[in-house]
Amino acid sequence: MATASMLDWESALPDLLDDLASAQDELLALLAAKREYLAAADLEGLSTTQEREEQLVRRLRDCQDRRSELLAAARACGEPGDSLGKLAGLGKQSGLGEKAKAATAKMRLLRHQSLTNWVLAQRALLHVSQLVEIIATGGRMQPTYGEGESLHHSGSLVNQEA
Repeated sequence: MATASMLDWESALPDLLDDLASAQDELLALLAAKREYLAAADLEGLSTTQEREEQLVRRLRDCQDRRSELLAAARACGEPGDSLGKLAGLGKQSGLGEKAKAATAKMRLLRHQSLTNWVLAQRALLHVSQLVEIIATGGRMQPTYGEGESLHHSGSLVNQEA
């Protein structure tokens, strides 16, 4: 019985690592495209990425569920069930350890690319916020300290009275 479970996790591990690598590659490509759309302020392009992003999220969740099942099967066989990397080292098929290391490296790269896109989006949001403030105040900053209203209390871009 334990032998059958061991064969299950050993035969499922290469497929999982291949599926994970494929999903990671697609996500890296998607993040690169998204970064280009963000940099170019291409809202149409950004909206086209949403469906692909949702599909990739489903694929990655599936990989995560399969990973949990695979680790549980390995624990049931008395093998270390805390990481795929350890299981890949125990597997009889060659190249599994390298695939696991590659998946870990790609995950670090994905985190980095996601953070880069987040920073780019935040900077764009800050830029828009500053533009709105310039339009609202007519380019004149309100004094931080002092009493009463500023001499120029209306925005010349918004109101033509100044």
